[in-house]
Amino acid sequence: MMFPRLIIAFLFIFNVAQSPAVALPSKPNILFVLTDDTGYGDLSAHGHPFLKTPNLDQLERESVRFTDFHVSPTCSPTRSAIFTGRHEFKNGVTHTIFERERLNPEAITLAQFLKDAGYATGIFGKWHLGDEDAYQPQNRGFEEVFIHGGGGIGQTFPGSCGDAPGNLYFNPAIRHNGTFEKTEGFCTDIFTKQAMHWVDTLPKEKPFFCYIPFNAAHEPFSCPDADKAPYATKVSDKLATYFGMVANIDANVGRLTEWLERTGRAKNTLVIFMNDNGVDGTASTAFNAGMRGAKCTPWLGGTRAVSFWRWPAALKPHESNALTAHVDVFPTLAAVAGATLTGPAKSQVEGRNLVPLLLDTTAPWEERSLATHVGRWPSGCDVQRYKFSQASFRHDQWHLVWDKRGENATGTNGQLFDVQKDPGEQKDVAAENPEVVQKLKVAYEAWWASAVPGMVNEAAVGPEINPFKKAYWAQFGGCPSEDDLLKMKPKRN
Repeated sequence: MMFPRLIIAFLFIFNVAQSPAVALPSKPNILFVLTDDTGYGDLSAHGHPFLKTPNLDQLERESVRFTDFHVSPTCSPTRSAIFTGRHEFKNGVTHTIFERERLNPEAITLAQFLKDAGYATGIFGKWHLGDEDAYQPQNRGFEEVFIHGGGGIGQTFPGSCGDAPGNLYFNPAIRHNGTFEKTEGFCTDIFTKQAMHWVDTLPKEKPFFCYIPFNAAHEPFSCPDADKAPYATKVSDKLATYFGMVANIDANVGRLTEWLERTGRAKNTLVIFMNDNGVDGTASTAFNAGMRGAKCTPWLGGTRAVSFWRWPAALKPHESNALTAHVDVFPTLAAVAGATLTGPAKSQVEGRNLVPLLLDTTAPWEERSLATHVGRWPSGCDVQRYKFSQASFRHDQWHLVWDKRGENATGTNGQLFDVQKDPGEQKDVAAENPEVVQKLKVAYEAWWASAVPGMVNEAAVGPEINPFKKAYWAQFGGCPSEDDLLKMKPKRN
C-alpha cells in the first residue's frame, strides 16, 4: 500500500529522470510566459463560469498539458525554484520581501545555463529575486533585461525590495539594461511588445530564451477599460477588473502566438505557459476549479498550476496526470537545449526531466514527494519554531497538510487527504491511516532538516533606500520624501 523507500529517498525528493533515447530537434527557441497570481481555474477551458480566454484555450488544445503540476504558494519562491531546479528554501528564498526574496548568488540559474548552451537570453516583466545589483538578472544570465522592481509595479517595502517611485500599471517606468525608460500603455502590452521587438533583432540562426513574467494579475487590480467591460455587469467591480487583467493576458498570448506564426518561428519554438502560485484570494471566490485554498496556503488550491508546453516540431498535444512541479523546468529545458547537467548544476538540480512525459503520456514515472511551506515567518526568528506553520507534504495519492499558522503550530495536527479520490480535500482521513500520516511526517521532517541550511537570508538587513528608487532619482533627479523614507526604512516584520 505504501511507498517502501519514501524515507530513505527523501533527499532525492525531486529525482532527476534520465533523458529519453528519442532524438529531439536541435535547440528550439524557448518562449516562457509566467503569470502572476492567476489560478489553474482562470481559463474558460478549465470551466470558468465568467472568463473568456480563447487564445489560452487554443494553446491548451495544442499543448502537452500537465494536470497535476505544482508550484510554490507565493511568487518569489516559485521563481527561484524554476530558475534553480531546487526547492526555494535551499535558495534562501523564504518570503517575498525583507531581503528574503533574494536568490542565493551561488546558485546557477536556468538563464546562465542556457546562455552557456548558446542561447540569447532576455527577461521582460517581473524578476522578484532581488533588487540589489548583485541579484539582478543581468548578473544571473540574462543579456537583455526589461523589468520593474519589487514584487509588483509600484510596490515599496522596507529594505531593498521596491519599484521605481510613483509607478502604475499604465505608463510605468521600466528599467531597460540599467536605464529607466518611461513607457506608454498598459504593462502587459508593453512587456509583450518589447519581448517581440528584442527577438526580432536577433540573428535568425540564434536560438532564444525569451522569459515573459507578466506582473498581471497581481493586485492592485488595474486593466484597460475595454478588457474589463465584458464583465462589468456580471460581478463586482474588483472582480471585473481582475477578469479584465486575465483577458488582457489572453489577448497578449494571442499576439505572441500569431507573431510566432507570422515570422516563421512557431514550428521550432517551445512555448511554455504557467502561473506562479494559486489564484489570488479575491478571485478564488468566483471560481477555483473545485480546489481548497488559494495563494499563501499549503492546500492544492495554493500550489496547483497551469502547465502548457507547445512545440509543434516535436510534441503532439496530450494530457499527463503525473505529479510534476516547478523544479522540473530547469532539467527539462536543459535536455531540450541538448545540454548536459554536470558539476555544480547537476548537484544543485532536484527536479526531474519532463521530456519522457512530453513525448509520451504513458512513459514510466516513479513515485515522488513534494514539500510545500508558505514561509513568511517573522525575520530574525528561530525558524525551527515554524517548521509546521502552513506546510504540507505530498506523495502521489496522499497530501498531508498542517494548516495552523504561527510559531505554536505543531506536527500533531496534520490533516490527510486521498487526493486521487478527494481532489477538493474535503474529507480528512488521518484517523483511518495513521501509518501514512507517520511516514509522511517523518519524511517531511527529514526534508525540513535538509532545507534549513539553505536559508541564507534570514538575518539580512537591506539598504536605507530601495535600489530601484535610488537609481531612478539618480537618473531623473529628485529625492525621497519623508513618507518614502518611512516606507523604505529597514525593519523586521
